Amino acid sequence: MKSCLLPVMTLTCCISFAGGLSAAELQAPMTPEVHQTTTESGWTVSFAPYFWAAGLSGDVGQFGLPEAHIDASFGDILDHLDFGAMATGEARYGPYSIFADVMYSKISGQGGTPKGILADNVNVSSETFAGFLGAGYAIYEDSTARIDISAGFRVWSVESELSLEGGILDGVSRTDDAVWVDGLVGFRGTYSLTPEIYLTGWAFVGAGGADLDWDVAGAIGYRFNDTFSAVAGYRALGVDYSSDGFVFDVVQQGPMLGLIVRF
Repeated sequence: MKSCLLPVMTLTCCISFAGGLSAAELQAPMTPEVHQTTTESGWTVSFAPYFWAAGLSGDVGQFGLPEAHIDASFGDILDHLDFGAMATGEARYGPYSIFADVMYSKISGQGGTPKGILADNVNVSSETFAGFLGAGYAIYEDSTARIDISAGFRVWSVESELSLEGGILDGVSRTDDAVWVDGLVGFRGTYSLTPEIYLTGWAFVGAGGADLDWDVAGAIGYRFNDTFSAVAGYRALGVDYSSDGFVFDVVQQGPMLGLIVRF
């Protein structure tokens, strides 16, 4: 039974949201260049759907099984993705900002058992949600650059279902899940190379329900006009969580693409 579950367990812990989203989290750190258009009220609002082609590696353990090491490429994850969505948003007023990032994925897989006596097939599905909400303050800002100090919290929710088909255990199913919250602090930065081209990046670290939660990235953006910008870069996110036999100690990393819409 264990041998057929390990590939599927890889999918269970996947939060790359094709996700992986971790958003990644692109977190709201993906902000437009310093020269932004503000509304009459003084607020700048931006929304950014994004795509993160992240692979995943680390150690996971669920359903009372021993921990297993995983090393899955983005292609491996994409083969089993049922649904994935990622988006981030930010509202800024002067040096103050509020930002949020949401990632959701549903992944499923199936494998046969070695003997086919207890069950013919093992099905595993996993739904993963990660949501980040934070606030920031610009500690440095001029006509070309801005550095924000930021803090917030990230909510993780992972729910997996294992079901058996055929054999003695036909129709048997079991669910294993975990929900936890981590507090994070860090910096976000933006630097304009030209009126159209800019660099952006961030670094966050924290803990809470997890022993360690971190997120770093760097990207280059291009501003088409006052409304639309595109960004491309690379991001790595890691989390180390364990409780009552549920282990989720993984690192996701890969290239990312996003479209920023300003209102």
